[in-house]
Amino acid sequence: MNRTKPGWITPATEYGPLVLFFAVYYMQGLIAATVVLMAAAPIGIGVAYFYDRKIPVVPSITAAVVIFFGGLTLWLNDETFIKMKPTIIQSAFGLVLLGGLVFNKPLIKPLMEKAWKMTNEGWRVLTIRFAIYFFAMAALNELVWRTQSTDFWVNFKVFGPMAMMIIFIFAQYPVIRRYHIPDEDEFSEKEPL
Repeated sequence: MNRTKPGWITPATEYGPLVLFFAVYYMQGLIAATVVLMAAAPIGIGVAYFYDRKIPVVPSITAAVVIFFGGLTLWLNDETFIKMKPTIIQSAFGLVLLGGLVFNKPLIKPLMEKAWKMTNEGWRVLTIRFAIYFFAMAALNELVWRTQSTDFWVNFKVFGPMAMMIIFIFAQYPVIRRYHIPDEDEFSEKEPL
């Protein structure tokens, strides 16, 4: 049975748990927000599975880390663990990307190749840059939660990474352009028969 996936489902499943975390934090505090995040992440995966008939890998890894560190936060009644979660996730993404390069597999390519057509060297360069970005974001999260208030950290966690990812991706335009592989349509427009 095919299910038509509404356009809003993907952003809702990816960002919905974060929005709920933010809203509940300002109504009930970090512990309640952590409980909501722990419940919302697997629900988002379930909704994605319902429509796509496959389990999304990155959200599933994120949900596992959320549940583990959220569980530690609740069990020990210590906010430190949920604040460390972004550091762990970002560091893991960076390590996975670099690990893929060890086996000559630029893991950014399968995620982005529908949007960008590039040479293998371009994908390698972009993968290294994304890995560095994730390590930098992990370090920034550590700096923020260890030196700022919880209110500041929550605002940073919700809005900072999204804004920085957009800026980072736009900053990669020179790499994407340099290693771009033109489509056949582009060749035919440039070279008259």
